[in-house]
Amino acid sequence: MNTFTQYQVEPVVRTHLDFKLDQIPRFWFGGDPFKTRMFDALSLTFPDGERYFIQCVRLYREQITDPDLQQKVADFIKQEAQHGIAHDKMNQILIDQGMPVQRFTQHVNQRLGHALKRYPKQYNIAITAACEHLTALMADAFFSEKATMQDAHPFIRALFAWHSIEEMEHRDVAYDVMTKVAHTSNTLRYSALALVTILMFGFTMQRANGLLKTDGFSVLERMKMAAKGLPWFFGRQGILARLRPEYLDWYTADFHPSQHPIIHQYQTFVDELAKTNDPILAGEAFWQAAL
Repeated sequence: MNTFTQYQVEPVVRTHLDFKLDQIPRFWFGGDPFKTRMFDALSLTFPDGERYFIQCVRLYREQITDPDLQQKVADFIKQEAQHGIAHDKMNQILIDQGMPVQRFTQHVNQRLGHALKRYPKQYNIAITAACEHLTALMADAFFSEKATMQDAHPFIRALFAWHSIEEMEHRDVAYDVMTKVAHTSNTLRYSALALVTILMFGFTMQRANGLLKTDGFSVLERMKMAAKGLPWFFGRQGILARLRPEYLDWYTADFHPSQHPIIHQYQTFVDELAKTNDPILAGEAFWQAAL
């Protein structure tokens, strides 16, 4: 048994959340086109990615005998479906802006379809667990410090806040299916995270560049934006780089996602949403409670 396991909250399925995305400006991250389009590019992959995760977990659903894990898988599927719906709405905003969203999503579907057809089930569930590891870490990267998202529009910030806390709620579900049901080897697990990391961030930067090109920015302008903006994400003091130790924990034999603490203001979102039934107010309270 993993002696490090200690931090866990139960998944809660939240539906009919309205983030008023039709009211956000084009460059919603403090007027910064590069940061805006990097987050937009990440969001582009979520709807089809969430559906792929659901398919991968369902490959093993009939083999799960533990009632607790069965319930967690059911809630995981419902939560991921809601994430897909929300980010489909965000993608529709991009379509309305004239962005080539269909071209990007077709490429995503081709890659995910290839994975389901060509890779063994054990590797697909490992890819899913690795993606959940990354998204849980990104949730912490975006919201553990107040300054990180201070320039984001409150409505989009609330969307990512909600998505973040639910990533933490179900971060161990695909992992437990992978280890307890699929019995995926550590070697496959390690290689899955390496693959996912390269593809997720490589494709995000590629799509962000495509979005900025459609915005009308020249090659030189985009290069200058990248030179200025990428260190904010990936530099030595970047928001993602500071979680390197937690990222690397994946490569230990006895790793489990619940050995990482839940973000400290998690309960703030839960309580505010219960009180107001307003995800934007809950997201604002969650962000305000950051360090």
